[in-house]
Amino acid sequence: MTEKNPVFISAVPVLASLDMARTTAFYARVLNAKPVHVQPGEYGIVSLGGLELHFWACQDPEIPRQTSCRFKVAGIVALHAQCLAENAVHPNGGLRQQPWGTQEFSLLDEDGNCITFYEDHPAA
Repeated sequence: MTEKNPVFISAVPVLASLDMARTTAFYARVLNAKPVHVQPGEYGIVSLGGLELHFWACQDPEIPRQTSCRFKVAGIVALHAQCLAENAVHPNGGLRQQPWGTQEFSLLDEDGNCITFYEDHPAA
C-alpha cells in the first residue's frame, strides 16, 4: 500500500487570551466574528467567514504582546475603515503599500495580540 504525500489544507492561528469572554467579544464587535466556542479560562474559537481564530487562556500579559499572525483578505480598505472606527488599528500599523506587493495594516486587540491583514496589491 502506497501512502500519498501529505497535502496542507489550512492553518488556524491560536492566540493568547487574558480574558476569554472579553477577547471573543472584541473580535465579534470589531470584525463581526461569530463565537463558535467560548470556555472562560480555557479556550475560545471565533469564525471569520471561512476562517477560524482560536484562543488559549493565558495569565502572562507579556505573551500576547509578543504574538502576531497574518490574514489574507479581500476588501482591505473597507476592513481598515471598520477597524479604525473601533479604534483597533495598531498605532504603528496603518494601511500602507508594501514593497513586496501587498497593501496591509495591523490590528491590536485588547490583550496585545497583533494581526496583520493584507491584500495582494502590486505596486504601480
